Amino acid sequence: MQLPFEITDLDRRIWHEELDEFVPSHLFDAHTHIYRWAFYQHPNKQETPYYETFGRDFPEASWALADACDAALFPGRKVHRLAFPMPFASHVDFTSSNAYLAEQGRHDRLSAGLMLVHPGMTGDEVERDIEKYGFLGFKPYRFYARSGDAANCRITEFMPEHQIEVANRHGLIIMMHLSKPDAIADPENLADLESLIDRYPRVRWILAHCARSYSCWAIEKAGPVLRRLPQLWFDTSSVCESDAFDALYSTVGIERVMYGSDDIPIGLMRGKYVAFGFAWAFLSPKNQTLNLAHCDGRMTFTRYEQLRAMRRAAQRLGITPAQNQALFFDTAMNLVQSVRSEQARDET
Repeated sequence: MQLPFEITDLDRRIWHEELDEFVPSHLFDAHTHIYRWAFYQHPNKQETPYYETFGRDFPEASWALADACDAALFPGRKVHRLAFPMPFASHVDFTSSNAYLAEQGRHDRLSAGLMLVHPGMTGDEVERDIEKYGFLGFKPYRFYARSGDAANCRITEFMPEHQIEVANRHGLIIMMHLSKPDAIADPENLADLESLIDRYPRVRWILAHCARSYSCWAIEKAGPVLRRLPQLWFDTSSVCESDAFDALYSTVGIERVMYGSDDIPIGLMRGKYVAFGFAWAFLSPKNQTLNLAHCDGRMTFTRYEQLRAMRRAAQRLGITPAQNQALFFDTAMNLVQSVRSEQARDET
């Protein structure tokens, strides 16, 4: 398969010198996007910022493409995944997005899918599609908040309780990308999570991007609360600062953290998420004018930068080989299997 990127000598050096011994032979990627550009139905989508990121280079993020990308970046490794559609900001064909994911996911019986949802879907609708496609949970997104304020919405504004009730009834996963400038450190987000976990104890919550903590400060503030909450997991996708992982491992514990790539395509893009002040942003070859004449200024994959940060944090913590295997595979695999066991009990 022709890939929309090349592996450079810089990439190979980073892989062989830093990552090859760190990344185990089997992985379970807890944060993968499977989609088609055709499912974004904006009338002028070629003129939107999405075009360069998705439409031009990754118009079809199929399971086969995900496998090929993993084979290129992770030579010799076997990767399973928890996948879901791309939550475009608007004009999304939800029906086709979810049907395509279900069709693609059949290629790997150990992998699993999450249904892309919006607040307007009824409980009956989401329950029907969960049963129809065999999804293990839901992928809501803040762009679909009923308030219309994607930057400041509360959890139930984009993941309404009638859908959470379905997840609780079947013991499903909810993949949560938090809103608000302070993300997990926001008092309303913490209060909402505490309340929802208490009232819906069978739901398995995954807080994406280290609970949207791209540096240490948010997770340090929220960690003591999160540590005591059951049914809560975290994925590492697209976080590139080692201090964020330090904070997550030391406050919440590594036993509930799972590797995630944020592919396709974020982990495959060249650049890095950088933190500054109380903010973070994506730095790429195209959005900066740094003077790099003094060094090799080329950038590697975001996925590699994330793994470099994970490795540094793991070294500082002194994790064991068993803990590393759990971080990359066992924890996510066990989570998926626990949901499947719940579903099997429901059917008997």
